[in-house]
Amino acid sequence: MNITGGIYNGQKIKAPDENITRPTLSKVRMSVFNMLGSLIKFNGKSFLDMYSGSGIMSLEALSRGFESSFAIEQNKKVYSVIKSNFLKYEQAHDLKLFLGDSLKVCKNLDNNFDVIYIDPPYFSGIYEKSLDAIKDIANDIVILEHVTEIDIPQCFELIKQKKYGDKYITLLRKLI
Repeated sequence: MNITGGIYNGQKIKAPDENITRPTLSKVRMSVFNMLGSLIKFNGKSFLDMYSGSGIMSLEALSRGFESSFAIEQNKKVYSVIKSNFLKYEQAHDLKLFLGDSLKVCKNLDNNFDVIYIDPPYFSGIYEKSLDAIKDIANDIVILEHVTEIDIPQCFELIKQKKYGDKYITLLRKLI
């Protein structure tokens, strides 16, 4: 798996066991950051990847100019792979990795984030709980990767939705 844009374009990232994770496809990652780039400037912004998997979305964010990127992963084996992926980049960037349940970790974060990426296991039924967990730390954009309909809380508005095969990328904006 490779970073698809920015200063680290083409850098290889180790992917965890595909029986445990489902890495976001490169064409979807490129599209997510292209859509996002049409809405905000990345410089000085913060990014949170709630269900990190390989850590690729956090690294894509830093590569494209985000000032800081945080990732959360619950699985210890996957966390180890992400940690090894992050070693190369954490000296030059504000890059943090948390081990634990995203819903609990988010409620204990002191930071607010300009962009939050939510891509839990597709049929986990925790999208709505995830949106609830981040409502106080989301500054602007929330991105969902999903395959089923999701009830959007009233504190968010739908900006854009795009379909890739069987999955959707949905961009929300937090209402003030």
